Amino acid sequence: MTRLRRAAVLALLALTAWQWGGAGYIHAKACVAQVLLTRAWTQAQATGNAVKPWPWADTAPLAKLEVPRLDISEIVLRGDSGRTLAFGPAWNEGSALPGERGTTVISGHRDTHFSFLQQLRPDDQISLDGVSGRRLYRVTQLRIVDAHATRIDASGSDDSLLLVTCYPFDAIAAGGPLRYVVRAEAIGTSSFVSTNN
Repeated sequence: MTRLRRAAVLALLALTAWQWGGAGYIHAKACVAQVLLTRAWTQAQATGNAVKPWPWADTAPLAKLEVPRLDISEIVLRGDSGRTLAFGPAWNEGSALPGERGTTVISGHRDTHFSFLQQLRPDDQISLDGVSGRRLYRVTQLRIVDAHATRIDASGSDDSLLLVTCYPFDAIAAGGPLRYVVRAEAIGTSSFVSTNN
């Protein structure tokens, strides 16, 4: 019986190490990706051309999202596929381009790049530097919706930004039906000063 117990304890320890290692890998990949994405974004701004963050990337930086009160600066990628979301927040191609008039939808994972959404408050300012320039937004609504019952609609004539992530933030399993949606209304363009370079 002692051998069986020892084997069970070793198996549980190995399983625990594997799970912690997987979680650490996801966070490490997200952090390293933002460094490479920031470099590609800077090059794209200097040249005016899309720059891949790494040679095999199937996406490129499209915008820079900043929340000054929280000292947040995230590079936003083109196309919100699961593969792209692993590296950073991503723009939904069915919505307005970042920096243009209309409703822009950006999604991100609740446990990495968009974990800060739970700290946003009404009236927080958000800056979005995009292809067509910089737009400023003010947070007007924070809500939880059921993805099966509520469609996130970007087809209206609103000039707004929707930031979307899974909910709850501390869920053990990913992929539930609930979404946390931050709505911010455009307050114009500005010479907003970045808190991060």
